[in-house]
Amino acid sequence: MHELIESRWSPRGYDDTATVSASEITEILDAGRWAPTWGRIQPLRFVVGLRGDDTFTRLTGTLNRGNIGWAPRASAFILLCTTNDPDDAKAHTYGAVDLGLALSQMLVQARALGLHGHPMAGFDAAAASERFDIPHDKRPLVVLAVGRLADDPDTLPPEIRERDAWPRERLPLSEVAFGTTWGEPFDS
Repeated sequence: MHELIESRWSPRGYDDTATVSASEITEILDAGRWAPTWGRIQPLRFVVGLRGDDTFTRLTGTLNRGNIGWAPRASAFILLCTTNDPDDAKAHTYGAVDLGLALSQMLVQARALGLHGHPMAGFDAAAASERFDIPHDKRPLVVLAVGRLADDPDTLPPEIRERDAWPRERLPLSEVAFGTTWGEPFDS
């Protein structure tokens, strides 16, 4: 596995004094923009806020209780939006797939820049749509927090420090990749 993928995780312990540059955010956005897209529809749109600006503050106001305690320590928020056409199931589904592909590439690009990203579904999408005048044919799905880790974990609140210390685990490949029938592990 590539080291950028292997080192990717979703921390909460960001350095609340660190900044990210506009050029770093642009590189992350470009990584998302160049992700594969179904039928060349390119449905993704981004709303970008840097800590301290009005966009960041308004995005912070959409976060749920679980994220509001740690996410504002990040240096930037990127709201990822895609198609919103439930009457066209194919476009609706593949717009979400496109967003997932873009998000993944953005996370890897953040790692390449020495940054970390944490995708959040815990936000009020309706409030985000209203606050940013997002058109009805787009739907906000994810807020991506981007930042630098705190140099000294002891400066973090105990609950953040504890969560970030949890081991990064995934199910073994034998439980998720199947061969000739469901449940029979792929024979590598």
